[in-house]
Amino acid sequence: MPKMFLSFCFLIISFAVSAQVTDQPAHDGEPTEDVRTRLTPFMERYMLDELKALRMEMAGFQVSVKEEVVQKELAVADKAMSYANITVTYFFYLLAGAASVLAIVGWQSLRELKKNAREYAETQMRQITDTYERKLKQIERELQRKTKVIAENYREIERFQEIHALWLRASQEQSPQAKMDIYDQILRIKPGDLDALTHKADAALMMNERQWALSLCNRVMQVDPQNAHALYQRACAHAGVGHEEQALADLELAIQRNVHLRNVAAEDEEFEPLRQHPRFVELTHDGHEPGQGDGGPDGRKSS
Repeated sequence: MPKMFLSFCFLIISFAVSAQVTDQPAHDGEPTEDVRTRLTPFMERYMLDELKALRMEMAGFQVSVKEEVVQKELAVADKAMSYANITVTYFFYLLAGAASVLAIVGWQSLRELKKNAREYAETQMRQITDTYERKLKQIERELQRKTKVIAENYREIERFQEIHALWLRASQEQSPQAKMDIYDQILRIKPGDLDALTHKADAALMMNERQWALSLCNRVMQVDPQNAHALYQRACAHAGVGHEEQALADLELAIQRNVHLRNVAAEDEEFEPLRQHPRFVELTHDGHEPGQGDGGPDGRKSS
């Protein structure tokens, strides 16, 4: 289990690193697209291999748990039989001793002794049976609990694989409508996913559906008011419909939460209506060098 847990953690970290590499801005003289092209296929292949190994380990663990429980049940049954055999043996020893005493002292009749001995033996056997029945039920409940946890983990891994495959498809699609359809599939699997909603808003902007993009961004902001990506997309939508002050306010908040967006906004074509606005120039001037930005947060081409 520790190995399986470490593999899963490493998988998550690898996915985060891959996403970070994809989102990092290009520096002067460094081909960002080439680096992304070199790293992504190998990283994806490694992640898929790790997922496959994790699934195999989960299946093996489930089989080993079942085998261990069966062995424990057999051991418990064997001990129960052994204890019963010992009890019966001691019972006959006791019976022989009692008969000897009865013969010497004449304390009670043989019929009474037989009755009392039978009742004692039945009582002891009932107590032993009840004890091991309780133990077996406890083992059965624990096995059911562990089986349920394993099944839930397996479903979560399959869900993660499906979502990851959809994200890969979305990154390869060129059509905004195709991207939108893929994001809808992700949201059906994982309702309320903020990343899917913000990327869907970006696709809506690419389709010139700015009111739709505003609605999607507002949904994200209701859950996460500090989401820099959603603030940036909402600023783009406001700029497109002529809400200059709202666009500048959202852009300022987005830059405060992610300084990288300053350079992106300076070259994003969605802010063309604000290009000469003094406040926009002030927001995008600090630290910006021409040629640094290469697109919006989700890959929109800058003007």
